[in-house]
Amino acid sequence: MSEHADVVADLLERSNRLGSDPRNTNYAGGNTSAKGAATDPVTGGPVELMWVKGSGGDLGTLVEDGLAVLRLDRLRALVDVYPGEEHEDEMVAAFDFCLHGRGGAAPSIDTAMHGLVEAAHVDHLHPDAGIALATAADGERLTRECFGDRVVWVPWRRPGFQLGLDISAIARDNPQAIGAILGGHGITAWGPTSETCEANSLEIIETATRFIAERGRAAPFGAPVPAFAALAPAERRRRAAELAPVIRGLASTDRHQIGRFTDTDVVLDFLAHDRHPALAALGTSCPDHFLRTKVRPLVLDTAPDAPLDVVIARLGELHTAYREDYRAYYERHATGDSPAMRGADPAIVLVPGIGMFSFGADAQTARVAGEFYVNAINVMRGAEAISTYAPIGEAEKFRIEYWSLEEAKLARRPKPRPLATRVAFVTGGGSGIGRAIAHRLAAEGACVVVADRDGSAAEKVAAEIGTSDRAVWVTADVTSPDQIDEAFAAGALAFGGVDIVVNNAGLSISKPLLETTVTDWDLQHDVMARGSFLVSQRAARTLIAQGTGGDIVYIASKNSVFAGPNNIAYSSAKADQAHQVRLLAAELGEHGIRVNGVNPDGVVRGSGIFAGGWGAKRAAVYGVPEEELGAFYAQRTLLKREVLPDHVAAAVFALTGGDLAQTTGLHIPVDAGVAAAFLR
Repeated sequence: MSEHADVVADLLERSNRLGSDPRNTNYAGGNTSAKGAATDPVTGGPVELMWVKGSGGDLGTLVEDGLAVLRLDRLRALVDVYPGEEHEDEMVAAFDFCLHGRGGAAPSIDTAMHGLVEAAHVDHLHPDAGIALATAADGERLTRECFGDRVVWVPWRRPGFQLGLDISAIARDNPQAIGAILGGHGITAWGPTSETCEANSLEIIETATRFIAERGRAAPFGAPVPAFAALAPAERRRRAAELAPVIRGLASTDRHQIGRFTDTDVVLDFLAHDRHPALAALGTSCPDHFLRTKVRPLVLDTAPDAPLDVVIARLGELHTAYREDYRAYYERHATGDSPAMRGADPAIVLVPGIGMFSFGADAQTARVAGEFYVNAINVMRGAEAISTYAPIGEAEKFRIEYWSLEEAKLARRPKPRPLATRVAFVTGGGSGIGRAIAHRLAAEGACVVVADRDGSAAEKVAAEIGTSDRAVWVTADVTSPDQIDEAFAAGALAFGGVDIVVNNAGLSISKPLLETTVTDWDLQHDVMARGSFLVSQRAARTLIAQGTGGDIVYIASKNSVFAGPNNIAYSSAKADQAHQVRLLAAELGEHGIRVNGVNPDGVVRGSGIFAGGWGAKRAAVYGVPEEELGAFYAQRTLLKREVLPDHVAAAVFALTGGDLAQTTGLHIPVDAGVAAAFLR
């Protein structure tokens, strides 16, 4: 074990404890540090080091690779060459010359705050209660009332080297202090040991929380507005599902976004009171908040039960106004060296009586943006309870939002995968080909709604893919319009809408004509022909409402164009699906919706249909043992290769991944080469 292992272990444990409780800090917000001695591997002499959470990490999940490790002598020597606030960006670049060894995370803008304070351990956090004091109009006075001289007020200053100098001086001049309230920003605490530092952080948070609860007025958001009262849960979520694709389409005007719906009591209570429009217009304050939520949200002003067409029309008007306002904000403050405007669409849309829609480049970013706005509501409630909410000014917000350092952080993000920002809806996704498609689309960056009439199978596949930021599951029998509606609504609430719909649900009963019953015929046509029609119809409503195009893919069959024995019901249903592809491609093209098909054959291994008895019946037709059916199919192909579910999934990705963006009405054979099924 290395000589500093205990220091690092204690730091990580403290960070994880603090970061896992949303009362202490928001996701990816704040940073922690520890100082200690180590042996310089070059000189063999002692060296003072600091381990500090690096740029972009999250305290709750922080691991050692997420720490930046710096030499304290070099970091503190920067004080002598610091040229002033106008050169903050250069100081962050200088941190690279203070690093000790290779690896680790990039140092964040807050590194100086940790390194220049003499205490061995420092926490910088963004608790709602602390930010409420930091954004109160008379925050300095309230800080003294709340803490006496144990916590010191630091006026707003943009994060950077100068803020580190400020806090260092305050800690030095106030030896009795355990920390500081940073105006407009958050809190910083320090201590001689990791345990003391953590205890000081929690003392500041808990004391501020009690102070607000005991001193605060009862109605910080004003009087309730009956017209904006929350609808009943079922009605609220029904309306939210109707609005989600419309709002997502508007929020994706500049670039495609994933959405997330939230209707927590915190959000609904805020929107049900008369001061919410004025408070929302002031915007968020903590830099971590508005970097993810933009400076202010779009706020709908119609009643929650207003006619849907009226609400949609009003959303369009407000969205146009929002974009004009955001562009004006950019033009008011941009200078010649400012980064280009990143987009004028809202990240947060508030709908009274319904809830909040948040947006981002992926589901996690969308979810976190919503969580940050909940933090912002809590901050506004606290500040208004004890004073007046007074966030930092618009010009300061712009300086941070369009800071070159923030631009550099964005540039360090990994290149998005091909289907990032896309939502896929896969029927029959609980097994076989559907499972393979769901996994492949998720691996390419899509959020996936796994739909299957067997809910437990769908749930298992969604869990295999990952968290609810990557996949959700729904129980859906494609013969039921109501279940299809509920499934699409679930996808809209989870991810904002849908972009890729895969009609994969199917079954097969292999019988000759004279043994095929009306029940056999109806069942197969209900699931594949009628089911695909119902799913595509519902998908088209969502895709048209979004206005951003999309893909519908049918998993048909080689049998849709090839006449084989003892298969009339299945092959006829597949032929119906194949022609739906052509018909819908012709009809939906004007909306930018592409409709294509995949014609597999001989998918035995991993196939739910073959495992359900179809394999045994087809093997009997061909006179081969069931366990050899896959090999039999392979030998009758031109390539002599067995077709697997993953091969079908690859075809679906080929159709939806972007390289075939000008293709619609196509059927791709995935059959290893069956000449009789060549399309002609």
